[in-house]
Amino acid sequence: MRLLQSATSVALWLSLSAAFAQYPTKPVRLIVPLAPGGGVDALARVIGTSLSDSFKQSVIVDNRPGATGSIGAVLTARSAPDGYTLLMASASFLLYPLMQQSPYDPLRDFAPITQAVSLPLLLVMHAGVPASNVRELISFAKARPGMVKFGSSGSGGFPHLAAELLKSTAGMDIIHVPYKGNASAVPDLLAGQIQFMFAGLGLTMPHMKSGKLRGLAVSGRTRLKAIPELPPLSEAGVPGYEATQSYGVLAPKGTPKPIIDRLRRDIAVALQRPETTNLMAMDGAEPVASEPAEYARHIESEMTKWRKVIRESSVTSG
Repeated sequence: MRLLQSATSVALWLSLSAAFAQYPTKPVRLIVPLAPGGGVDALARVIGTSLSDSFKQSVIVDNRPGATGSIGAVLTARSAPDGYTLLMASASFLLYPLMQQSPYDPLRDFAPITQAVSLPLLLVMHAGVPASNVRELISFAKARPGMVKFGSSGSGGFPHLAAELLKSTAGMDIIHVPYKGNASAVPDLLAGQIQFMFAGLGLTMPHMKSGKLRGLAVSGRTRLKAIPELPPLSEAGVPGYEATQSYGVLAPKGTPKPIIDRLRRDIAVALQRPETTNLMAMDGAEPVASEPAEYARHIESEMTKWRKVIRESSVTSG
């Protein structure tokens, strides 16, 4: 009887191993929970092209925007855990459930594959503000409680939370002005209607070069290769400060480990392709290609960190 059970187990293992070795045998869907045209979508498309080459199968980028990304996340979570439906997640993937009741749980409902990239923001200021560095901006704001305004891409978005973290860490009394996207905030920043904001390199670099905006610092832990003269906020007067967006790839919970491992390896290759590195460099993003367990720990630690910021600042999703 034991020999029969053993033989059956071996046969099942061999069958599953053969199936995993042949993966994928049909097109793979990479869900982007945002509208076409943004940074997450662009990264998904270059990764998808690379995976198509590796798989010898089509990788279809499927945009499912709406409800701050939860429509695409739920669709992925409810798909079969067979490696044929994946999610390209942005920072909102882990922030949304912290601000309101969510139909998905980032930790319970997904199998992390890899954190693909990290994306710090720049702290940029209107050139007319009489400050030349972060410490002077903080002093300027503290001398004018309730008068200095900062813009963001919308209430509860990552740029908003990055500023709330600065506000609480530095002890400033400043006013949030939400917009429908960071690009909508830039004209008011250029006009001096708001004094500063956190935004991406691609959006702000032309205005810094023209002298209309002044870059003060980066929100991540290290300097950016594209603009090395800007220090991290942690070195520029706000010790311990760090706020970095992450884009990553996940599968439905229960996706077999051999498939997860194959996807992680092939995505790591995709992140080193010139077209991918060139795209990331345009916005100051850097490749990560973490292991699945490492990405899971990252999601958990980021949720713990931002839950505290959201609770203390009473942030709600816009």
